[in-house]
Amino acid sequence: MSNHITYDFTGVKVLVTGGTSGIGHTIAMSFRAAGAAVMVTGTRAAASDYDTDLADLDYRSLEITDSVAVDSLTESLDALDVLINNAGATFPGGGDEWAPDTFAEALSLNLAGPMRLTSGCRKLLAASDLDGGASVVNIVSMASFRANTIVPGYSSAKAGLVALTRNMAAHWVGRGVRVNAVAPGVIDTPMTAPMAAFPEILDAELAHIPMGRLGTSAEVAAAVLFLSSSAASYITGTTLAVDGGYLLP
Repeated sequence: MSNHITYDFTGVKVLVTGGTSGIGHTIAMSFRAAGAAVMVTGTRAAASDYDTDLADLDYRSLEITDSVAVDSLTESLDALDVLINNAGATFPGGGDEWAPDTFAEALSLNLAGPMRLTSGCRKLLAASDLDGGASVVNIVSMASFRANTIVPGYSSAKAGLVALTRNMAAHWVGRGVRVNAVAPGVIDTPMTAPMAAFPEILDAELAHIPMGRLGTSAEVAAAVLFLSSSAASYITGTTLAVDGGYLLP
């Protein structure tokens, strides 16, 4: 028995930031498999600098904290239907996020940068004739909703991105642009792989998850494609948790 869903994004232009590995790469390849023309960004100079196969993707080098580079990227685009704000990281520069300067860097990387990029793409998104409207999907985090004393800057930035999702959704609804977010739980990616060496940490995380397992990047990508499709044409301003029940009381 099967209940597999497929999407047709033929001809749709998609931009996925941080699309060179992990969740971002799976999202990009899922759109590509559905027929979309997909651009991804990464911090290295060229696609060949990555071990990941980016052959079917249009690669652009981008530091999301570099306002000039962000503006240059948006000005180079001629059309856009879907924007996925996935790029982000903890411990910018390897610093302690309780240090005010590192905290500010975390906000720039995970909140201000995506806001600038999205604002720069507004006219292109508003001009899209995509069925169900153009779509912005922000990738947030469980740290948006629960205290995280290890990465307070990242946590605060992702909580801010949830709020920005709602505010942009309300502000842009008349322009035919839907803005939503996806909040992944603990997902099996290269970022979480080091937990395997610390069973006490992994076991503590699994204890928070009623489903009793890590999620997959494909499960996150499925939620992103749904929110970007005409099947979600009446959905805007929401944050969809893909977390195995992690946020349940």
